[in-house]
Amino acid sequence: MSRSRFIAYKPYEPDTSSEEAARRFYEILSLRRSVRTFSDRPVSRETIENIIAAAGTAPSGANKQPWRFVAVQDPALKREIRVAAEAEEREFYYRRANEAWLRDLRAIGTDEDKPFLEAAPWLIVVFKLMRDDSPDSGSDQVYYVNESVGIAVGMLLAAAHLAGLATLTHTPSPMKFLARTLKRPAYERPYLLIPVGYPAAGCVVPDLQRKPLEEIMVVDR
Repeated sequence: MSRSRFIAYKPYEPDTSSEEAARRFYEILSLRRSVRTFSDRPVSRETIENIIAAAGTAPSGANKQPWRFVAVQDPALKREIRVAAEAEEREFYYRRANEAWLRDLRAIGTDEDKPFLEAAPWLIVVFKLMRDDSPDSGSDQVYYVNESVGIAVGMLLAAAHLAGLATLTHTPSPMKFLARTLKRPAYERPYLLIPVGYPAAGCVVPDLQRKPLEEIMVVDR
């Protein structure tokens, strides 16, 4: 790779110490929760565009950026997605899932009914690209696709939270209907369905506890 392909790095410099900036970011993200009841309060397209743009800054294998974010706001299309998703969910809850899985889901109060797919003002459907379709790409190969898209989704959720919005990571299984409904090409495969909006008045969430730091962090060995 030639030297001309490199540019000077411009680091972000917080207006406080690294310790304070990291603590504050943690405190903000610690308030994030998965929400299943959304307000009909509108969310601007500009807000959604910037959330997705933030996700698009994620690192990816060989900088292939193997993601597509389809933002859905049309009520008729959201209804179509809900009907198809609930059909798959009924199969999951009544035929596919084992008892242990169902027991874990009952603890958070979820079932085959998915009204949030219509209530949320936006649905962001995340697709992973199984080939690089950029016109100026040197090849159509993609690398570490799941890892790359997963990182991008995490950044999207953080961006939405920082904008004051609520989200839910919904994974109807299988998700092939999303590609058909949204008329995506065969090399784009559904990865995640994310309702985005403001939480409904009186919204409640399960009283879940996150693992403490000493359970999730190991220093050296």
